[in-house]
Amino acid sequence: MKSSNRLEGMAIRFDIVTIFPDFFTGIFEHGIGRRAIQAGQAEIFRHDLRRFAHDRHRTVDDRPFGGGEGMVLKPEPLAEAVESLGVLPKAERDPERQTVILLSAQGRKFTQAVARELAQTGQVVLLCGRYEGVDERVNELLADRELSIGDYVLSGGELGAAVIIDATIRLIPGVLGNEASSEFESFGLSDQALERPREDAKQSPPRSTCGAGGLLDYPHYTRPAEFRGVTVPEVLSGGNHEQIRRWRRERALEKTLRNRPDLLWQAELTDADRKFLRGLEPRLGRAEEEDSV
Repeated sequence: MKSSNRLEGMAIRFDIVTIFPDFFTGIFEHGIGRRAIQAGQAEIFRHDLRRFAHDRHRTVDDRPFGGGEGMVLKPEPLAEAVESLGVLPKAERDPERQTVILLSAQGRKFTQAVARELAQTGQVVLLCGRYEGVDERVNELLADRELSIGDYVLSGGELGAAVIIDATIRLIPGVLGNEASSEFESFGLSDQALERPREDAKQSPPRSTCGAGGLLDYPHYTRPAEFRGVTVPEVLSGGNHEQIRRWRRERALEKTLRNRPDLLWQAELTDADRKFLRGLEPRLGRAEEEDSV
């Protein structure tokens, strides 16, 4: 696993630049976020963008050049805000230690792989877009990357910033009660990547658990064994670790093919996986036809 770019024992720092700092009140006062902050593993600071506008009305937006609908966030307040945080100029910045992210519907899609990168970073600055957009010079001169949390448009970048922080914090070693919880889940690493030496042998990957390797997670069941006529699959209570492992892998493949087939293009698949998928496609095709009738 890649070593952290944060100094040993230092918290990862998140700086959120927004025109609505109160939006984040309460979001990180519960669950994993609160645990990470109280344990000194993460720090979250909110910065009101209007503090960096110096006219009478604290103006942070203006009309777009060339005409068009809506207003555009001005570059000056955003530049001053970023520079006030001790972030190095873009040309001198090591993005593995300090990174500035512009939240934008035009950005690259935020993924679990990006969250893993950010979890190794010392300081993450999140610029929350608003209105029609942000002056492109902010992207060119200040931001290391643009990120979007999905193929839809929100009223601002605040929700995206909250999502990115939550997804990143839970990947910081020690934040989750069981470190393996962040490994054996949707979009997780492959079995090959997870089969590495560990200091504590008790933390070795369970033999009945399979790494996602870029797929969606497999279905989970707990007590009771029967609920409203639906029983837990027999294989899960049979005690055969290899059979459980294969069942889970096949269910992950099935769910990914049904819900997110695009993930299969980059997933780490074995010959057995590909054979199973070839057998699934005709069956799923018939089921979709029946659902559409």
